[in-house]
Amino acid sequence: MTSQNSVSRSTRSAAIVGAGQTGVTAAIGLLAAGFTVTIYSDRDQRSLRDDVPATGTALEFGVTQQAEIALGLDPFTARAPRHTGLSVRIAGPDNAELIGFDGTFDGYVGVAVDTRLKADERLTAFRERGGEFVVGPVTLELLDTIAAEHDLTLVATGRGGLSDLFAVDDARTVYDAPQRSLLTVTVKGLGFGPEVFAHRSVAGGAHSGFSIFAEQGEAWWGPYLHKDAGPTWAFLGWARPGSDWERRFAAADSAESAHRIVTELYRDYIDWDLPEVLATEVIAEDPHSWLKGAVRPVVREGVGRTASGHVVGALGDTAIAYDPIAGQGAQSGLIQAQRLVAAAAVHDGPFDEAWLGARYAEFLAARGDAANRVTRLFLSDPELGAIAEQFFAAGAVDPRFASAVVRLLHEPQPLLGVISAADAAEYIAGVLGEPAADVLARFQPAGRFARSEYAGELTRTSAG
Repeated sequence: MTSQNSVSRSTRSAAIVGAGQTGVTAAIGLLAAGFTVTIYSDRDQRSLRDDVPATGTALEFGVTQQAEIALGLDPFTARAPRHTGLSVRIAGPDNAELIGFDGTFDGYVGVAVDTRLKADERLTAFRERGGEFVVGPVTLELLDTIAAEHDLTLVATGRGGLSDLFAVDDARTVYDAPQRSLLTVTVKGLGFGPEVFAHRSVAGGAHSGFSIFAEQGEAWWGPYLHKDAGPTWAFLGWARPGSDWERRFAAADSAESAHRIVTELYRDYIDWDLPEVLATEVIAEDPHSWLKGAVRPVVREGVGRTASGHVVGALGDTAIAYDPIAGQGAQSGLIQAQRLVAAAAVHDGPFDEAWLGARYAEFLAARGDAANRVTRLFLSDPELGAIAEQFFAAGAVDPRFASAVVRLLHEPQPLLGVISAADAAEYIAGVLGEPAADVLARFQPAGRFARSEYAGELTRTSAG
């Protein structure tokens, strides 16, 4: 185990196990709050940046950006290409083209930043400001020692690692298995002007594109800031169990193969966006620009104990593993980190089970529960099917409601009050000022979505 930048200990000490963006964000916040802080990582800083894939697209909206600003951190809104809305297309059985709507973000923007870039910059700042960075594997036995030596210990090792130290919250954990297989790849070659995805929206490349297939899964393209290539685009796909998409995703074994699979997917299923996809190319300098896998959505208890009984807190994906379909993972982790830092900065007593448990309960009430519910909405959870049906149809009828739907990704809290179809109708009426029945009576199936006529200079003539 190696150590760099040791500093003298202050009155209170904190340990963060895990050097992803959430763990490093909490660490730099605690350092600013007067703690002596140590980050423990199984990889050195260079390896964290260059030898692993990004953990996801990490799309963040205004509330999360405000949390970062509250910690004195750069939210990347001036550096990353901005998302100003979300364009949705929904295909039903037999791929029938049914619903299209375009929601504009009102008063906020989204940015998707390579988690490796953000964590690297924040880790550099952390070390420059006197934080200690320790490299080496953290076992349960070592965690016991770490927790004994620090006033506050937080575990931010993600969905694997030490997460089993925290019991699953069965009341909040709805699924016993992943709901989708995932594939992501980051690409270059496509700009962000109004001519890009112009068939979807007058905003063009400023709006990300989301396509939902009832029998296959979901596909998303969005502007992205890559650690090496800068402004780029990211694809993220979700394949339903047993689908053709799942079979295709499973064959990916490199950035090149992932890009080919995505291109063929759009050729065969989502041809309305195909010209833009054909204009993209792999980021050759980053062999880790792709990732496949699956996430079982799990909510864990926020407090665990080591073998000797020392209390530790769960942070980020260690606490709640979200399916990334609604972009809640990175957002919730950073919001949780900011809330913990703010509470710890003014706390005079011990960081015991009661204190950690209370902070976690507050976070669940303020964000976690609502974030889980909006994730279930976009996963087409049958329990929310009647709600989704009304919401998406109303979005197709009136762009004001389309914007209200996509705002739930930014502020999901209102969805907690929408339990039934009647609640959904009331919500629609509240946004639009007329009965939901009147709105939905105006809905007409799309019939056929507009097709792209994009002809960028890098557009290829075939999927090969």
